[in-house]
Amino acid sequence: MNFSARILAATALVTLCTSPAFAQDAQGEDTGGIQDIVVTAQKRSENVQDVPISISAFTSEALAERAVTSVASLSNISPNVTLDAGTPFSGSSAVLSAYIRGIGANDFAFNIDPGVGIYLDGVYLARSVGANQDLPDVERVEVLKGPQGTLFGRNTIGGAISIVTHDPGKEFRFKGDLTVGKFGLVQTRGTVDLPMGESLSSSISFSTKNRNGYLKRLAFPGASNFASTPITNYKAAGFDNIGQGREGGDDSWNLRGKLKFDNGGRVRLTVSGDYTNIDQSQIANKLIATTPAVFAGTYNCAIQGIVGDPSCGGGPPSFAYIGGIGGLNSIFDNPTVFGVNVDGNAANNRMPYDNRFVTNSLDTSYANGNNYSKLKTYGGSGTIEFDLTENLLLKSITAYRELHWNVGMDIDGSPLNFLHTSFTMNQYQFSQEIQLNGSAMDKRLNYVLGAYYFKEAGDLHDYVTFAEGLLQVDGPNDLATKNYAFFGQVDFKPTEQIGISIGGRYTHENKSFEGFQSDANGLTYKILNQVGVPACASINPITDACRIAADFPNAGQPLRYYIAGTQKKVFNNFSPKVGLQYHPTEDVMIYGSWSKGYKTGGWTTRLSNPLPTAPDFDEEKATTFEVGLKSTLIDRKLQLNAAIFTTKYAGIQLNFQQGVSPSIQNAGNARLKGFELELTAAPADGFLINASVGFTDSKYTSVLAPAQVAANPFQAGVFPGADLPKTPKWKFNVSPRYELPVGSGDAKVVILADYTHTSKLWNDTERAYLLQRSATDILNGSITFKSGNHWDLTAGMTNITDERYLVTGQAQIAGGQFYGTYSRPREWYVKLGLDF
Repeated sequence: MNFSARILAATALVTLCTSPAFAQDAQGEDTGGIQDIVVTAQKRSENVQDVPISISAFTSEALAERAVTSVASLSNISPNVTLDAGTPFSGSSAVLSAYIRGIGANDFAFNIDPGVGIYLDGVYLARSVGANQDLPDVERVEVLKGPQGTLFGRNTIGGAISIVTHDPGKEFRFKGDLTVGKFGLVQTRGTVDLPMGESLSSSISFSTKNRNGYLKRLAFPGASNFASTPITNYKAAGFDNIGQGREGGDDSWNLRGKLKFDNGGRVRLTVSGDYTNIDQSQIANKLIATTPAVFAGTYNCAIQGIVGDPSCGGGPPSFAYIGGIGGLNSIFDNPTVFGVNVDGNAANNRMPYDNRFVTNSLDTSYANGNNYSKLKTYGGSGTIEFDLTENLLLKSITAYRELHWNVGMDIDGSPLNFLHTSFTMNQYQFSQEIQLNGSAMDKRLNYVLGAYYFKEAGDLHDYVTFAEGLLQVDGPNDLATKNYAFFGQVDFKPTEQIGISIGGRYTHENKSFEGFQSDANGLTYKILNQVGVPACASINPITDACRIAADFPNAGQPLRYYIAGTQKKVFNNFSPKVGLQYHPTEDVMIYGSWSKGYKTGGWTTRLSNPLPTAPDFDEEKATTFEVGLKSTLIDRKLQLNAAIFTTKYAGIQLNFQQGVSPSIQNAGNARLKGFELELTAAPADGFLINASVGFTDSKYTSVLAPAQVAANPFQAGVFPGADLPKTPKWKFNVSPRYELPVGSGDAKVVILADYTHTSKLWNDTERAYLLQRSATDILNGSITFKSGNHWDLTAGMTNITDERYLVTGQAQIAGGQFYGTYSRPREWYVKLGLDF
């Protein structure tokens, strides 16, 4: 069935569901219709149907039934949302690439802030590392679309995802589950409510997950007949799980504790703490193709003892000179490889780097280097609510968090040391938010006023080995941020039918950065030495005259690319919002809004050439007009929500490959427009249908000339009129759920299916053909027996049709390869749940 036919089928389904023949349903409250979901998208508790924002909200039960276990799993069931577990060369599925309506970020570097804000119980998670949260004890998840700068602040230019965890109950309760499945999956989750008196209650939640990887490393046939350099000869963040094994596995556990005080008086207090430990293999990485240009050509020429002839590498003429450089003696260290394949000594022969290492399966690789990801993240928060009057609440949220990450991965898919990356990241953040929530005029006037302070500091250390040590990146960077903000929003209903919203947020931000990135191999100096630059006639040691000739900026630090000293940037932003609502009936709202948001700027931290200044980039800005409808119809048997939007997206921070280095520039502007349609219908007793359609048309309106990439054999290019990355035009989801009683007691069976069609998208900025994600059709399903007596049993399968697609990847053309991570294959699971 083509996509047009699917849309027609969905339209027919909507028409059927809006017909008057509906039976009573036990899904809802009071009237037997669709249940209400209470959200806090506007800093106060409201029915999601009363909030004039495009929101996809999911309860804990819905998430469990639809096999959503992490933030990235929300992607298939949220229109105009792309959430991927992992970014290029991050090595970890705990890293989140998040895009909403075409706006987001696809990197994990400390210098790049996300475009979609992730909030855990009201606390902002500043890094994409660790943002792909496990969801073991969640009460609900809210996905807010469009700029949320007024109430949520910076870096919510695309939207926000708010995760609300379980609050302690006043009675003892245990709820948990045990899941087993394919690849040796064993997962446990549980939450215990422990009352500690009439006024004090507590809860403890835990989860563990162990699963073998789905990509298998293989020994390359005949590799033992060739010489090789041990990976431990090169600098790295660490060495672990080296050799054959599996990639894409899981080994994690986490704990969360909450303590809540509420004696029915004016003061309420909640204290919580959480700890997550992940010690797993790298995300599954597949070598897709090799390129003969630059480093691959350089290396392949060098081992054959060829100087200045690109034919051995097959590289384009533009790379002939660089390819020839590889043929010069002493370029390589550990040890030199020039001419080893033609010196008559077979014992030191080296394998060339080419397509012989591309396997014929998506789930195998010849990689044999590092294979680990270790993440510890933890924090605590305290929330105080104080009723100043019956209609005025003062709320304080204080939080502190830390993150410590060490990851190492073999990207080149071969037994060579051709592209190995490893990183350490340490991050600390403190935040304080004060809110004043009030109402007046018989609740016709509602308002929230607030102040926010945020402080973050940390470091990221990059280690990258290219082409058997030709380039050896050693890149420590220190970064810090301080910002404060004042915000407010007023919602006024002059009549029962008309509502007006006016809000704004002022943010002041100070950022600092110092970069120490260098090349441990001193490649630039070796090139200048070999081509006969007089100042570099001797490079042992490197003289200051040679440093100056090579344009390295710091005296006494000849290998350091960055200029010494702390770089500073200051940002000031005002993000306003104006909205109008019209309620033709009690259960229907039509709304319109105009809002702005921004994403902060920073510095490019990845350099492979010296520069006299630290390259920086400024903030992104988005201005959005949105018109929407929220409706609950036919005695709560049908819920139909829709939104149409257009966004002017300016100063886009585009991540371009400059040689072997990904570099950030404010390189483009774009126009985004589209719509979302979400439907929930209860057409008969026990029968519930959730469906959604999302459409986004994303086009660059301008791209700075230096950043434009013309179409070429490898890439579709970046230019005005081109599509933005990670943004499919269409997404369609339908999930029928049928619940039927078994026997005469409370037992029942729940049958659920979940189908999502997503049109093709580009996975990277330059729109590489080999990395394009084809259109996908994902089908999940489950059958659950609920005993009605404290236990249930579920058998299910994800990706039933075994659809495989590229989740993430990189066109490292200068480095010699295209690589990426393919989605997980078909997997079965069986889950036993307990609740007593």
